[in-house]
Amino acid sequence: MATLLHIDSSVFPGAASASRTVTDAFRKAWEEQHPQGTVIYRDLAVNPVPHITADAHTAGFAPADAHTPEQAAAFAERLQFIEELEQADAILIGAPMYNFTIPSTLKAWLDQVILIGRTAMTEDSKVKGTPVTVVASRGGSYAPGTPREGFEYVQNYLEAILRDTLALDVHIIVPELTMAPHNPAMADLVPLYEASRAKATDEAVTKAKEFTERVAA
Repeated sequence: MATLLHIDSSVFPGAASASRTVTDAFRKAWEEQHPQGTVIYRDLAVNPVPHITADAHTAGFAPADAHTPEQAAAFAERLQFIEELEQADAILIGAPMYNFTIPSTLKAWLDQVILIGRTAMTEDSKVKGTPVTVVASRGGSYAPGTPREGFEYVQNYLEAILRDTLALDVHIIVPELTMAPHNPAMADLVPLYEASRAKATDEAVTKAKEFTERVAA
């Protein structure tokens, strides 16, 4: 049966979060296609993973029989996150922009699962080629040609990490201008926000169905 690894990182719950609204649409479409499938879900805002420690890091480059008790304990926890990633037939990540980049909780998860020689920088990686959809929501717009184009550190970073480091098949969905309904100064941008939200939701559903066909093949 197909397995979806679903990661949310928005600090806002439910419909109050633009990224969660779109990842929810993806997940529902996925579950409709995979009623017997498995969803591994991590809400990093509710249950954040620990930041990587020296013990967890160094244990990744030492044989298990050489681990100190501290390394063994830290690496056992790290392996849980890595094995979840390796089990996934598809990955879904909610990555809102906070202060021009990803939430620190998502960065902590990435630091745990990136292991050189196992999930990264190796032809033998079990995660290589796994499709991943990232919902990169943001309050404004950082698209090419906009005044804040140079402040876009979400897509660029995640493409470098997910595509170039972990060798995943990356698709990014961008619901933007999410602050327009709440900021009077952005009132004239509400129609653009609504169009972006609708497009993002449609993309999420379409991508979930595409992944279904890919897994079935």
